Amino acid sequence: MRFDRLTVKTQEALQAAQREAETRRHPQLDAEHLAWALIRQDDGVVPPLLKKVGVDLAGLGRELAQELDRLPRVTGAAAQLQVSPRVQEAFNKAEQEAERLQDEYLSTEHLLLGLLDVGGAIAGLLSKWGASKARVLAAMTEIRGTQRVTDPNPEDKYQALTRYSRDLTDLARKGKLDPVIGRDEEIRRVIQVLSRRSKNNPVLIGDPGVGKTAIAEGLAQRIAHG
Repeated sequence: MRFDRLTVKTQEALQAAQREAETRRHPQLDAEHLAWALIRQDDGVVPPLLKKVGVDLAGLGRELAQELDRLPRVTGAAAQLQVSPRVQEAFNKAEQEAERLQDEYLSTEHLLLGLLDVGGAIAGLLSKWGASKARVLAAMTEIRGTQRVTDPNPEDKYQALTRYSRDLTDLARKGKLDPVIGRDEEIRRVIQVLSRRSKNNPVLIGDPGVGKTAIAEGLAQRIAHG
């Protein structure tokens, strides 16, 4: 395993797994610790990936905690933490997945696939909650699109619009926007600009609180309702 080819999030997950093992006074860093670290990485790609395949992260977390509680503990002075054969194999499988996907760095989603490939209790637990390898790969395609892991921070590029913006049209379809009153003229003007063949990029300018968002929401509602 080449540490210079691990993404930042993979390094952070590995460090979090090590801390969990040391805190619990476990003699080995095992697959349970890695899985625990991955599903608790709120700004990582694994939690949304698992949610996309229908995994209840809270339920999975409870069962993972039970698995961690069953692992043997060290009494007295703790020895140096060892890496279990399962973790080594999981990283080997993850590297193979990265190569197969033509990725230059080993990311957390590769590590998740590696854990599924290794088999054993953790793979069984993930599959039980709906995270089979086939479903995870399909969800990866949706989240990553055509992006490849070519630098240590690939997560910043995944679904950037979803992460940093709101889909107003989707919210309008779901009835989650308040009705917009008294903005018909401005909304019509925006529609006219958007309908142009060229120079069709309207910009809403104004002081805070004058109603720029209301115009955007009104436009979204008209699009959603035809």
